[in-house]
Amino acid sequence: QVRLVESGGGLVQAGGSLRLSCVAAGHISSLDYIFTMGWYRQTPGKQRDLVAAITSGGSTNYLDAVKGRFAISGDVAKNTVYLQMNNLKPEDTALYTCRTTTREGYDYWGQGTQVTVSS
Repeated sequence: QVRLVESGGGLVQAGGSLRLSCVAAGHISSLDYIFTMGWYRQTPGKQRDLVAAITSGGSTNYLDAVKGRFAISGDVAKNTVYLQMNNLKPEDTALYTCRTTTREGYDYWGQGTQVTVSS
């Protein structure tokens, strides 16, 4: 079983920065490995959106609304991913949740960390 431990959320003024961290703790079969790690966000009443993701090969993809402001990094092989969020806007306010998928198709989600951007 894999547990995702997230940190780094909080309250920040518009234009500020935050860095989210996610560590995948627990046992993964020796025949399996983490394939992707990413961050999603959701506000009440809206769908959950993929914000950014990174694969074990280093490929990344971003939500259009955050391109140029957010950067995902980390070492998927070491089960760690970061999301650097710069020039935050009030519309970035959401619950940010880490997700990881393994090569064998196992899917894990974190509890989420709240990001609030004040205007």
